[in-house]
Amino acid sequence: MSDFKEQALKYHAEPVPGKISIELTKPAETVTDLALAYSPGVAEPVREIAEDPDNAYKYTAKGNLVAVISNGTAILGLGNLGPLASKPVMEGKALLFKRFAGLDSIDIEVRHRTTEDFINTVANIADTFGGINLEDIRAPECFEIEKELIKRCRVPVFHDDQHGTAIVTAAGLLNALEIKNKKLHDVTIVCMGAGAAAIACMELLITCGAQRERIYMLDRKGVIHTRRDDLNEYKMLFANNTDKRTLEDVLEGADVFVGVSGPDVLPPESLALMAKDPVVFACSNPDPEIKPELAHEARNDLIMATGRSDYPNQVNNVLCFPFIFRGALDVRATSINDEMKVAAVHAIRELAKEPVPEEVLKASQTDSLEFGTDYIIPKPMDPRLLKRVAKAVAVAAVESGVAGIDLPNNYMEQ
Repeated sequence: MSDFKEQALKYHAEPVPGKISIELTKPAETVTDLALAYSPGVAEPVREIAEDPDNAYKYTAKGNLVAVISNGTAILGLGNLGPLASKPVMEGKALLFKRFAGLDSIDIEVRHRTTEDFINTVANIADTFGGINLEDIRAPECFEIEKELIKRCRVPVFHDDQHGTAIVTAAGLLNALEIKNKKLHDVTIVCMGAGAAAIACMELLITCGAQRERIYMLDRKGVIHTRRDDLNEYKMLFANNTDKRTLEDVLEGADVFVGVSGPDVLPPESLALMAKDPVVFACSNPDPEIKPELAHEARNDLIMATGRSDYPNQVNNVLCFPFIFRGALDVRATSINDEMKVAAVHAIRELAKEPVPEEVLKASQTDSLEFGTDYIIPKPMDPRLLKRVAKAVAVAAVESGVAGIDLPNNYMEQ
């Protein structure tokens, strides 16, 4: 057993199994305490909530509670290992919600026979929570699941593998293009991968200004084009009317490569085909589409990002999802819409342009960080992310009409 494997297993097993627990927020020491906490005192908030369901936010933990829900069909890069095997990942997500945004979170792993079974299960328990974070659900089922749950639930539903990845990717990519003096509207983008994250990334980039016809998406069979007869409805959105068929064909003159596929699929020699000052996001984790050292050997004019923490420019969903939910729950949003996602993109990207506090440098184990080639997105441990991103999301929710209440006072004071 490797040292790291042993360390990881020990971390999850000791001193108690798992990574999360329940804590009390009210005293429960006396007979009076128990009478208030349960019978007969609990009847009073029950009556209030029955009269007005919004009172659940006043008298229960609903407004600070997120469900992290999976069926285990796409666990990390490990594949379909089932719901129970996904539990450590879902607990990890709950840990991140608490650590970065102060949100309580419960993991729920669902066994089901059909997609409809899963949708019904989640919809039927959704009112318990302030928000639903879907996780590690394979494509294309994840698209239908999220779409139907958004329709049926009165709380925000967010598939982080899609939209969290997309938001952080868009923030970093916009900054990289700015550094290279390129405009999103004008660039040609190659997307290696056609799953949930890839499609969400490209759709959000289009929302931010990219041109759909200048995006070339590839799956295992090559370029997605209009003459293929094996495409689902989601891939069809990115079918180009083109004679290009291979990765090399579409890389010719391309400005951007976004990889959300698998390890070592971008040969170093293929980088030579790209336009001057290319941007390469190789986000397959833990092994990127091309190792940064090989990419830099092949091109000295590129900006490189990966999903790894041991290289500059880590594309990490934790920059986004805790704060998206924090802002959404704080204004009782009923959904997380495009306006909120774009607001998060710009809040993240603008923070990278500001001076970096000493505490972030220390946590990053570096002497300096300055906006540029090796620092295009903030570090995950930057404490400013909570206020900036959550407020941007909350404001966007209010302005776009999906918030249940106005901005809380603490947001107004920021």
